[in-house]
Amino acid sequence: MQGRGALRRELAAALRQGRAQRRPRRDPQARQARFTEPMVMISQRPAEADDRAVPGHWEGDLILGAGNTSAIATLVERHTRYVRLAALPEGRHDAATVRDALINAMAGLPASLARSLTWDQGTEMAHHDRLADYFGDGIFFAYPASPWLRGCNENANGLLRQYLPKGTDLRQHSVDELARVEHLLNSRPRKHLGWRTPAEVFTSNVAGS
Repeated sequence: MQGRGALRRELAAALRQGRAQRRPRRDPQARQARFTEPMVMISQRPAEADDRAVPGHWEGDLILGAGNTSAIATLVERHTRYVRLAALPEGRHDAATVRDALINAMAGLPASLARSLTWDQGTEMAHHDRLADYFGDGIFFAYPASPWLRGCNENANGLLRQYLPKGTDLRQHSVDELARVEHLLNSRPRKHLGWRTPAEVFTSNVAGS
């Protein structure tokens, strides 16, 4: 009986190139950029955002509903873990819809609490250049396949799934319902905040701005 190794070599020899092709394993940081406008990568984000020492640096993402036909935008402030949910009309998550939803979500915040935004390289951020004016330090992008680079947002999305389960149509949640979920998340005392809630700390930052 022919061994597996010998059989693989015979099959590879029959190929046009005489060998089996392998997909190259590229470093995620070396992949081609997805947008026409240049992206600023997370490695260039201010150090104060990395160590969470200063409020105003946000992470964002979409959570998707059943069949990816509905979505909600999530924003988490790194210093306080304060969450904002942005409803997307009829569940649409194209670039223009997400852009407008994020602008509305950040409306009214003082500049000191809107310093930067970090997102992944999803196509919904194709209009990132039009969002830059709303974040004083700019928009930053995580490298592909690296969700841990936006750990605050990933953790918040995990908590959100308690209220917005996977496999459901997110269009069924009204703006009032999202506000209720947002309130519940922001009212949880956190150990790293001295057992204060994200809402308490965030509100004090707004008052002090």
